[in-house]
Amino acid sequence: MSSSAAAAAALGPDVFLFSSLDVGTQLHGLQVGSVRAVSSRRRVRFSVASALKSEEKLRVGVLGASGYTGSEIVRLVANHPYFRITLMTADRKAGQSIGSVFPHLITQDLPGLVAIGDADFSNTDAVFCCLPHATTQAILASHLNVIRFLVAGNYQSLPRELKIVDLSADFRLRNVDEYKEWYGQPHSAPELQKEATYGLTEIYREEVRKARLVANPGCYPTSILLPLVPLIQARLVGLENIIIDAKSGVSGAGRGAKEANLYTEVSEGIHSYGITKHRHVPEIEQGLSEAAQSKVTISFTPHLMPMSRGMQSTIYAELLPGVTVDDLYRQLQTAYKGEEFVRLLSKGSVPHTRHIRGSNYCFLNVFEDRIPGRVIIISVIDNLVKGASGQALQNLNLMTGYAENTGLLYQPLFP
Repeated sequence: MSSSAAAAAALGPDVFLFSSLDVGTQLHGLQVGSVRAVSSRRRVRFSVASALKSEEKLRVGVLGASGYTGSEIVRLVANHPYFRITLMTADRKAGQSIGSVFPHLITQDLPGLVAIGDADFSNTDAVFCCLPHATTQAILASHLNVIRFLVAGNYQSLPRELKIVDLSADFRLRNVDEYKEWYGQPHSAPELQKEATYGLTEIYREEVRKARLVANPGCYPTSILLPLVPLIQARLVGLENIIIDAKSGVSGAGRGAKEANLYTEVSEGIHSYGITKHRHVPEIEQGLSEAAQSKVTISFTPHLMPMSRGMQSTIYAELLPGVTVDDLYRQLQTAYKGEEFVRLLSKGSVPHTRHIRGSNYCFLNVFEDRIPGRVIIISVIDNLVKGASGQALQNLNLMTGYAENTGLLYQPLFP
């Protein structure tokens, strides 16, 4: 028996060694219910499902389960060994099963969809809020030792220890005046905003670990802040003339019926939108300004692409005097060494959205521009996973004391 097999055997019949594999590596030699060993650079101890059936799982609620981010939460939690969904709300789909709304989830044994006014929160330990923007803060309020849900004019009290990950923009901007400026209405829960933690996991890991309420980042900010924050913190790129050309799959616009999202409107072309006024701009500038410890203003233009999911941000920036592109590469290499989900590709390799589809990975790289003193940075994510529901699950893992990669080791779906 090899040393790795002996180690696996010592863990018992329902435990195997698993590892964080490089993309493209095949996982082989695994047999559920028996013991096999998988060797690689890193090992994580995981119990198979049969060993967990008797354990009590964390009870999770999904508010807004009929949207794309809600359905992604359901898909990801399906393979989470320690979480189970006990509550799902969808006002317009109340009374239906999740399988009737999303047929790809018909195999899951899940509670029926209910209106939020009929939700029983006594059977939940944590909640994912996948509601439209400006909805979560309207129903969440902070009052003494409870969180209160305002439903039809009545408050439902929730225990303060309930963990909440909000996937909308409602708690991302720390400055409530800035929120009013960009969203056109006053913030409905300014006291609760003070408690919210911004959940860009790799940058604010320790803050997320201790948080009760996490504001999950937007998709564009995630793809932009992950490469830029370490470079700005290291004083390697200039703060002026940062230009970002970002492209997203149409699922980023949500599931609601909108004329601009019809097939004939978005197919066979590129659709620029939100020029100079996209609501992710203040969120991006907030993160960059905090990294720089001074105000940063960017030029940002988003585009919808004729694809269901995926996101690429191409970032143009100036190198500070004496700095080379190799310096940037080394800084990103250091910043994300050992990270599960942020991967700096080998020099010269171009990140592509097709290589991260369906996964929680962010692939990135840096390239020397033909214009002296400038750099091109390319970052790709799946807008529904790392850009939304995957990062939300990563955050809740941290908040509840589990390894943050739990339930998220899906390899990208290709082709």
